[in-house]
Amino acid sequence: MTKQQHADAVHPHEPKVKAKKPLSTNLLFLIIAATAVFGFVAGTRSEQILSVVGPVFGVKVYAGDIDLSSVQATYKALKANYDGTLNDKTLAEGANKGLVAAAGDAYTLYMDSKETNSFENDLSGNIGGGIGAEVGLRQSKITIIRTLKSNPAEAAGLNAGDTVLSVNDQATTGWTVEQAVAQIRGEAGTTVKLSVQRGTEVKEFTITRAIISNPSVESSVTNGVGTLTITRFDSETGTLARAAARDFKSQGVKAVILDLRGNGGGYLTAAQDVAGLWLDNQVVVSERTNGKVVDELKSGSDAILAGIHTVVLVNAGSASASEIVAGALQDHGAAKLVGEKTFGKGSVQKLITLPEGAQLKVTVARWYTPNGKNITKEGITPNITATLAQKDVDAGIDPQLDAAKKELGL
Repeated sequence: MTKQQHADAVHPHEPKVKAKKPLSTNLLFLIIAATAVFGFVAGTRSEQILSVVGPVFGVKVYAGDIDLSSVQATYKALKANYDGTLNDKTLAEGANKGLVAAAGDAYTLYMDSKETNSFENDLSGNIGGGIGAEVGLRQSKITIIRTLKSNPAEAAGLNAGDTVLSVNDQATTGWTVEQAVAQIRGEAGTTVKLSVQRGTEVKEFTITRAIISNPSVESSVTNGVGTLTITRFDSETGTLARAAARDFKSQGVKAVILDLRGNGGGYLTAAQDVAGLWLDNQVVVSERTNGKVVDELKSGSDAILAGIHTVVLVNAGSASASEIVAGALQDHGAAKLVGEKTFGKGSVQKLITLPEGAQLKVTVARWYTPNGKNITKEGITPNITATLAQKDVDAGIDPQLDAAKKELGL
């Protein structure tokens, strides 16, 4: 029996309800008129109504307006006098960007459709066409830092440490990392030619670009120590990190190194999931407004790695969600931090879809560690300070990793 049928059915033992008298014509007219008026008000004042009832359902709506007559005046003057071609859509996007930028918050941004697409690809690890290699500068030379598993660079035989001499016969001397990446990336299915130096030998590679998906989590076990490297916090991070943790447990690791260096953050829920690998139903981070706690985010109750000696590697590039995880593990005594003071971004942004594929990335909260430390103002100070200078990178050594191993008694 369907719900509608059940609702319409009359229980055989219930008394029948007497039929109601029909409504009078005047009363019926008044009801119709009132309904029409309410419908008109709801249609013309929907934002005002939502601003009142919205919070009940967790929806924030602002009912006010801003006087944009000056913008219209500027637009008309520009159109009337500009010697050139103007694109109205581009002008509108510029106005939106300026409006949001005037909030004065570096993390509150208006993104047009192209920027939105790029942002979503960066966060998901889908970087488009490429070869699947991370490049950096070593001794001022473009160098392959690592190759990603099951991607063209690895298949072609590129190795970490290879110095890139040229890309498509263009010498890389004086190039920045960004310039190198821009030349190496391209449409999937096309090829890129790389000349690299490996020791004293020069090798040539012609590699077919492919769509590259770069997982946010990598893990390995060496000599009983599990290393968990998280490069960002995306929608898959929690699942991937938990799978790695289970693998650590199955291999009986005696210690864990969580590497969050250079991780600029991502989804708050992913940070909650990762912290939950060590914390059992404990506060991960708190939200405060005007100094008062208005919400607390707790971990789950399946702390696979709880009690395992853990060190977290952080540096100035560890921000936002990375700081939330590092701060929570430090405050609860679940891990010691090794490296450099973190970036100091304790605000969380919400993504709001706007017309024509645009998005508003807006700061909606300020976060504090379980012990009440304001991440934005202070960052997270490691228990053990260790630096990684360019000369160390050039020499292929990692003093921060060495300090972590020393802390673990290795």
